[in-house]
Amino acid sequence: MSHIQPAFDGIELEAAAPATRRVMDDYEAWVDEVTPAYVEAADSGQPFTIDEVARKKQLPDPPHPKSQWGGLPARLQDAGIIRHHGYGPSARARKSLVYVWIGVPVAHREAVARRRREERAARRAARAEQQKVA
Repeated sequence: MSHIQPAFDGIELEAAAPATRRVMDDYEAWVDEVTPAYVEAADSGQPFTIDEVARKKQLPDPPHPKSQWGGLPARLQDAGIIRHHGYGPSARARKSLVYVWIGVPVAHREAVARRRREERAARRAARAEQQKVA
């Protein structure tokens, strides 16, 4: 029994153009543009990943995508909008785990943000004290 490759006319092999995100020039403008999408995701009460929301909402990339996406969750945590919920598979690299986030209830956001500021200030003070001693 021989196998004969069927002739393709190209219709079945056409693929959609690769999706490319718009890249913004200004980091702070990028943060201002994408933050509402993450506030909306946090308000939904459902767990989410940063990349999942970015793909779903077709959000633009920061000026340096490989290094600047990681700073966004920290800003959202510092603002009391999200908190760590667990880990989940990456949509891009199936073998990688990424953070899964969930929203902080609106009534608690300011208290969470204040606590994070106080914890950071205490860590800075402890480091300064250690440097004085050393």
